[in-house]
Amino acid sequence: MHQLLAPPIHELERLVSGDHHDPHSILGIHEAKDGRKLVRGYHPDAEECVLIDADGAETSMFPLGDGLFGTLIESAPATFHYSLRFRFSSGETWERQDPYSFLPTLGEQDLYLFGEGTHRRLTDAFGARVIEVDGVKGTAFSVWAPNARRASVVGDFCSWDGRLFPMRSLGSSGVWEIFLPGVSPGAFYKYELRAQNGDLRLKVDPVGQCMEMPPGQSSIVHDSEFIWSDDEWMTQREGRDHLCSPINIYELHLGSWARNVEDGNRSLSYREIAPRLASYVRDLGYTHVVYNRLRPVHWTPRKKTTKNIYT
Repeated sequence: MHQLLAPPIHELERLVSGDHHDPHSILGIHEAKDGRKLVRGYHPDAEECVLIDADGAETSMFPLGDGLFGTLIESAPATFHYSLRFRFSSGETWERQDPYSFLPTLGEQDLYLFGEGTHRRLTDAFGARVIEVDGVKGTAFSVWAPNARRASVVGDFCSWDGRLFPMRSLGSSGVWEIFLPGVSPGAFYKYELRAQNGDLRLKVDPVGQCMEMPPGQSSIVHDSEFIWSDDEWMTQREGRDHLCSPINIYELHLGSWARNVEDGNRSLSYREIAPRLASYVRDLGYTHVVYNRLRPVHWTPRKKTTKNIYT
C-alpha cells in the first residue's frame, strides 16, 4: 500500500522544503499503478487526514510522513472534487476542499497573448478572479514571477502560511496559478515568492483590483462591477477636437494629496477625494487631472486616467 501511495522521495523533499514548481503533480487525484485513483493531501502540521467525498462518505488517509497523506479509491468521475479534514495535535481540525483537484484556470490563448505582450484584458486572466469551476465557487489566483523558484498564495484564509497553498508553474510562461475553493470577495491576500537565492518575499498583487487602505499593504479579493454614469460626458468627448482644445494638466498622487487627520491620518478613498479634487482643480483653471494610482478599497479599473473635467 505504502509503495503505491508515496511519491518519489526527491519530489516529497522538494514539496516539504517549499521548493516545488508543480505541487499539483504530487497532490490531488492521479492514476495509480494498479488502475485505481490515488489521492494525496498535504498539511505540514497535521497528524491525521480524512477524505470526504460529495456524498459525505469518509475515508481515512494513510500518513506518508512530513504532513503528506494518501489513499486509494476504486473509481472517480472525471470531475471528482472532495474535501480534506486535517486534525492537529491540539485536537483542532480544518476542513477544506482540495485545490489540487482542479485543472488550470488559464488557457493556452491567455498565456500566448500574455507572452506576446498583446493581452488586452489582463484582469480577466491574472490577479484574483472570483469564478466557479465545475459548480465549485472560489477564487483563481495567477501571477507572473518568472524568476521565482516557488510561489504561494497566502492570506487570512490560511494564517498567512506559505507552505499550505503553493502554486503551479505553467511551463515556460513564468506564470504561476492555483484555484482556491471557498475563498470569497473580501479576503486579504499576498504572494509569497521564493527567490533564486532562497529568500522569501511577500508581494502584493500587481494586477489586484482592490487594495487595503494604508498603512495596510494587502491585496483584497474583489468581485463587483462598477456601473459608470458618465455616458453624456463620454458622448460629448467624441465630438471634440482634442488636438485643438486648450489643456492645463494638474498632476497629483492620490495617496498623499489629502488625508483624514481625525482617522489616523489615513489617505482618502476615491469617493471621499472626488468632489474635493474636482472643485479644487476647476477653481484653479485646470482642464485635466493625471494621477498616480493608489488603489484603495473602492478602486475600479478604467481605460483612461486622464479626464477633461469641463462639460
